[in-house]
Amino acid sequence: MQNIFARVRKLGLQLDGVQEGTSYGSPALKVRDQAFVSIPTNKAAEPNSIVARLSFTERDLRLHAEPRIYYLKPHYEGYPCVLVRATLMTDEALAELLETSWQFVRTKHKGK
Repeated sequence: MQNIFARVRKLGLQLDGVQEGTSYGSPALKVRDQAFVSIPTNKAAEPNSIVARLSFTERDLRLHAEPRIYYLKPHYEGYPCVLVRATLMTDEALAELLETSWQFVRTKHKGK
């Protein structure tokens, strides 16, 4: 689990204003004090997954386009996020996901 997050950290810290932190006690990257990617804490998530915050529309598009990489478990269905098998992603694809998630959270929390 920590190896996958080391890769996420390396790519995510290149984005403006990103800080390391925790979300529900799990490693996370944050922008404006809000996590945009973390290690999922719910036991239904597969090992070596990450959870990325996205709009419901963006999430649904990714689930449809790449179901081998993106997935959901019932616990996460009502939240604007998606579970990700990041080990199946290239660094370029992972960096794009992180930027999309970062932008979603940064825009949503402008006042902070």
